[in-house]
Amino acid sequence: MAVKVLIVEDEESLAIMLQYNLEARGYEVEVAERGDEAEEMIAENRPDIIILDWMLPGVSGIELCRRLRAGRKTRLIPVIMLTAKGEEADKVRGLSTGADDYIVKPFSLPEFMARLKAVLRRIAPERISDVLEIGDVRLDRETRLVKRGGREIRLGPTEYRLLEFLMERPGRVLSREQLLDGVWGRENYIDERTVDVHIGRLRKAMVHGKEKQLIRTVRGAGYAMGKK
Repeated sequence: MAVKVLIVEDEESLAIMLQYNLEARGYEVEVAERGDEAEEMIAENRPDIIILDWMLPGVSGIELCRRLRAGRKTRLIPVIMLTAKGEEADKVRGLSTGADDYIVKPFSLPEFMARLKAVLRRIAPERISDVLEIGDVRLDRETRLVKRGGREIRLGPTEYRLLEFLMERPGRVLSREQLLDGVWGRENYIDERTVDVHIGRLRKAMVHGKEKQLIRTVRGAGYAMGKK
């Protein structure tokens, strides 16, 4: 699954430049010009990482970062703060509010990409790794090949995306709604029971003989894969 990036920046030329270059590298990008607009977008479609300008109309970047860190569902989203403020006190304030990194404008694109990847490697390494592994299951994103204990597992496109989404979040319990959003997308109006059908197909494909079932059902909550 592509890493979802939300750019919150009211400087249009900068936002366009970042969006173009991120999408060219395979990232899924959304852009907001206002802090309050970004807050609504985050509630509707949780990004994997947020590029956040300090000074914004509506709700300031520093206030939005504070709200994200206070929210149960948003407190772990990585945030990179962009700002023209380069004084040490400003950097300390931005980082103490909860930003994971702080980039002073103007900056070069190579620096930005390096800092973005560094934060993702530190906070969510599975989101940018070419290979995902849980137990004896190995998923190679480059070749789209899935193996278990050396045995190749043939999956349909939906089952592959479902497995990838689960493996990116080892041990985390994901609701049917979260799986629908992450695998099928919000624009598709599909019944939640569809998740159960594809989970069933994925489970059947993943287990051979006496192999242990790795995808567990958490009653009343959803599904999880990997350690509890």
